[in-house]
Amino acid sequence: MDQRRRRRRPARGRKQSRRRRKRNLILKTGFFIIVIIAAIAAFFLWRRYGPSDQQADRNEYYGIESDGQLAIVVNNEVLEPRGMISDGRAYVEYAIVRDYINQRFYWDPGENVLLYTLPTDTVSVGVGASEYTLANQKTSTDYVILRTEGSTAYIALDFVAQYTDMSYEVFTDPDRAVVVTEKEETVAEVKRDTQVRYQGGVKSPILTEVSKGDTVAVIEDEGDWKKVRTQDGFIGYLKQNRLRDEQKTTYDRGFEEPVYTNISKDYVINMAWHNVTNSDANSSVLEMIASTKGLNTISPTWFHVADTSGNLESIASSEYVNYAHQSNIEVWAAIRDFDGGISSQEESYALLSSTSSRTNLINQLMAAVFQTGIDGINVDFEMISEECGEHYIQFIRELSVQCRKNNIVLSVDNYVPQNYNQQYHRGEQGAVADYVVIMGYDEHYGGSPEAGSVASYDFVKAGIENTLEEVPAEKVINAVPFFTRVWEETPKTEEEIAAAQGTDAAEYTMNVTSTAYGMADARAVVEQAGAQITWDETTQQNYATWEANGVTYEVWLEDAQSLEPRLKLMKDYGLAGTAAWRLGQETSDIWELILQYVN
Repeated sequence: MDQRRRRRRPARGRKQSRRRRKRNLILKTGFFIIVIIAAIAAFFLWRRYGPSDQQADRNEYYGIESDGQLAIVVNNEVLEPRGMISDGRAYVEYAIVRDYINQRFYWDPGENVLLYTLPTDTVSVGVGASEYTLANQKTSTDYVILRTEGSTAYIALDFVAQYTDMSYEVFTDPDRAVVVTEKEETVAEVKRDTQVRYQGGVKSPILTEVSKGDTVAVIEDEGDWKKVRTQDGFIGYLKQNRLRDEQKTTYDRGFEEPVYTNISKDYVINMAWHNVTNSDANSSVLEMIASTKGLNTISPTWFHVADTSGNLESIASSEYVNYAHQSNIEVWAAIRDFDGGISSQEESYALLSSTSSRTNLINQLMAAVFQTGIDGINVDFEMISEECGEHYIQFIRELSVQCRKNNIVLSVDNYVPQNYNQQYHRGEQGAVADYVVIMGYDEHYGGSPEAGSVASYDFVKAGIENTLEEVPAEKVINAVPFFTRVWEETPKTEEEIAAAQGTDAAEYTMNVTSTAYGMADARAVVEQAGAQITWDETTQQNYATWEANGVTYEVWLEDAQSLEPRLKLMKDYGLAGTAAWRLGQETSDIWELILQYVN
């Protein structure tokens, strides 16, 4: 029996066992290979789609290139690092303060003075001073307010905050100042610890870490990500599902905004400029007034800037003012930076960029106002370059202080808004001046390369609408032309066309000149030519064209028919009134029409 039990298995059984072991080994090896492949695939998928742990270079993010630079974040924008820390306080370059924080700060590098214009006075600070002057009173601080490096001025943020509705905080690693001037923001709470990334996407470098319960300002949605600003001044991206309780918040910092009071007449302004070229011409005022109806404001062109030192040329007349007042008409005398002692952008810049020159001009101007009993000043500065813009608006601010203190109306003339004349700062004019006047003409002007209307309907309408984006309607006066232009066109020769290549004039194939005419004279030119007058629906004007001796003539007439749609615009938009350039160029029926719209 024992021998039978010890018999070896048959050969067939041994083979089956070896096959099972081999099969199991193959299965185990295959499974192991699959696991390895899956691990490798997971690794590559993680590398491709998993979140990056790369840290952004913070100095590079803030634009810091050297020691001592202070990074600057204003609201939702990281600016150039144009600041510094000195004696433990943050200082920001003047240009950053002006352009991003508070435009009313003004730096005069020529006279080394920082100004801030309030409603009835101007704050003045000297370089390196720890005190400032207001209303001839000096006030001390425990820090230097204004520092300079070369020609660059740096203002202490503590001082900026004294006159600005803002909050700010300074952080380190790297040094940065975070300024918030917004009055309202959307904020949200962070749900759990996470990272803020440079851009939307898990592969973008990490800017900073945020913790559960932190609050961030939400700037905008970008799909599954939200652009946010952290409390310590990083602007980046968070996954949308990492935030909760998104809501609007309003900041009450306890700041009292200065009130720039203005004069507002309780009637519709009906103003016209009176082009007075010499003292003798003042005697025509009675004749001019007698030909009008409903006129309540007259602006004689009495004042010109004599030189870049701010001296004044004046032909103002108290007798003229008395005559106007007897007719219940106010006098808003015009001051110009052309047709007088100065008449170029360079000269206007030299005048307005000097604080002492501006002060001299304002003092002389106000003396003339008091001497003659003038009711208002009308500023007609037309030589303001882009570079001169900040100096021009500072002049308007400083002039407004003297007008406000002495109950003198301040009105400011402006071109129809275009991209190339934003330096006039119409929005700030609307804050500090009493009235902002749109010179709603010169769409096509003397020297234009092509013929066209002086003031087409769409041009006037766009001028009003664009101005109202910056200035309240109750402060806006739209001026209309009492003149038009008769255009003469002749084809350019082949030589003239060739010579114009590569210049702005290349697109024009006609030589164009024009002559300005008053209403009656322009119509007389058309009638003398025997041309037919037709109504142009597009410009809302009567139009005529004719040919004589190889010359093509065109004219878009100004008359009662063209004026009425523009007066309707004044009424429809609730403007403060109308004005006209200039007295003596109108026909008598014009005043009956205007009277209907100003009463």
